[in-house]
Amino acid sequence: MSNTMVITQPQPVMVSQDSDDWGTGPFDCLDDLPSCCFAFWCCPCFACKTSSEYGQPLCLPLLEIFAGFIPPITLAMRVSMRERYGIRGTMCMDCVCATFCTSCTWCQMSREIKKRRIPIVMVSAKNA
Repeated sequence: MSNTMVITQPQPVMVSQDSDDWGTGPFDCLDDLPSCCFAFWCCPCFACKTSSEYGQPLCLPLLEIFAGFIPPITLAMRVSMRERYGIRGTMCMDCVCATFCTSCTWCQMSREIKKRRIPIVMVSAKNA
């Protein structure tokens, strides 16, 4: 009889969303009312917070001060988020959302980050 010890490492627990649609629409403010109020009353601050949560520089959205009619940072973030999460859509629709309802677009992106955040649970091993 042989003594065989089998050791397996714990694997990270990952939860992913399989949908290729946005988790919420741009006007679903009741899904996260505090965030939408924050975005409505101080969109630049909310955009900076959301940008940071997405992994981009904190003050990146403030560059839109120098933009023209179409907000380039909002558009770029929305396109990037669609690409990262595999969400269906077109750049034309992203442009329409970013241009005509910037705060709603930032709220939608914030809700998407919260819904698609992939938690990784690390299990600590005992020291032998």
